[in-house]
Parts: sequence; structure tokens; C-alpha cells
Amino acid sequence: MNKRPDESAELAAAIRAALAGPQAVEVVLCPPFVGLAAVAQVLLGSHLKLGAQNVHTEESGAFTGEVAAGMLAGLCQYVIVGHSERRQFFGETDEQVGRKAVAVLAHGLRPIICVGESLPEYEAAQTALVVERQVRIAYAQIAAADVANTVVAYEPVWAIGSGRAATAAGANIVCGESVRAVLTQMFGGALAQQVRVQYGGSVKGGNIAEFMAQPDIDGALVGGASLTTGGFVDIVRNAA
Repeated sequence: MNKRPDESAELAAAIRAALAGPQAVEVVLCPPFVGLAAVAQVLLGSHLKLGAQNVHTEESGAFTGEVAAGMLAGLCQYVIVGHSERRQFFGETDEQVGRKAVAVLAHGLRPIICVGESLPEYEAAQTALVVERQVRIAYAQIAAADVANTVVAYEPVWAIGSGRAATAAGANIVCGESVRAVLTQMFGGALAQQVRVQYGGSVKGGNIAEFMAQPDIDGALVGGASLTTGGFVDIVRNAA
């Protein structure tokens, strides 16, 4: 919950200028709902993509304050679903996250499905159990034909905004064994390999290359470091 529409547009314009020309990695900016239209205008004609931070499960109805996937169609290309803060502070369940992903896919958008364990779960050595459950329940609702259009972001809750990132090797084990291996069991290896699996949690320009060097990590879901042009641009450049 950062940046007014004008601030979001200003940041997007600075990022666009700094990343002018084709990039070796795909870059998606995800401002708050109120900044989507302004940032969309800034990004017109560029290689940068746009994403929303949340969505509702239903198409319409008496859900004051919520935003449906159909309202986002044509405005952005990606939608984050199941972010740890949505789960932690707003009580979103694994089932709801799956329903949100289905709603997003129904409108030709790509869901970024967030999974990850809390600090108590991590300390109790329950990471694999938690992440595999989250992946299975979310993808149980997704048709095989849509799987390749999804992204999974593994974000250990204990690492978000804490300055304490998971090790690259540790994150790769989770992405490979608790995300991609589960998708392989559910949909087969070919489809599982088409799903981008990202890491998120205190990602910075100084550590992104370590994560990107891992075989099962395809990118990053960036939080606090995306709020400044320099911090975000450093991550993009070092990721490439």
C-alpha cells in the first residue's frame, strides 16, 4: 500500500527511461489499483508489462470495494493472487487463492500465485508441507490447458521486508521440490517446466544473481526494493 497514482506514474516513467530498449528478462510493474490506469498510460508502447496486486473471485455482485478480473482485462496483463499479506491479514484461504487464479485466467490474464511458509512453520521444518499444500489446492482448480499461463512466486513470509533472505540454494530446493515437482505430479513434466517459478523475500540488486543462477528459479517477486528506481533497476539488470 504505497504510492498515489501520480507517484506510481512518476516511478513507472523513471523505470521505463532507465530500462529503455529490449531487456533480457520480462519486467512487470504492479501498482495499487488506483494507479493502474495512470501507469498503463506511461507504459504504452514499451516492453514493460503491468500487473494488479489483487482481484476478487466473483465476476460481479454486492462486494463493495472489490475489483473483478473482468474490470482488469484490457488494462493489465498479470494479477498477483494469494500474497502472504492477503493470507495473513485478510484471511484468504488456499481455496480462495485458487478461485482467484481461475477468475484471472478466464479473462486472458496471467495469475502470479503466491505461496510460502510463516516463521513458525519454517522453524518447525514445515516448509515443504505448507508449500506443497498451497500449490496442490490452488492448482486443483486450474485446467491443464491454463497451467502454462500461470506463474508461482515462492515468498517465505519470514523473509519479506525483513532483510533476511532465504539462501539461494534453499529457495531453489523449495521451488524445485515443493513447487515444480508437485506441478509435475499433477500435470506432467512438460507443463511444469513451462510455469515460471519465482522467489520473493528481501530481493535486492546485490543478491538477485545468486537466485537467478539456480535451475528452478526463473525470476523474482520484488517488494520494498521496487519502490525506488535505482533499487528496482539494479535488480532487473543483475537478473539478466
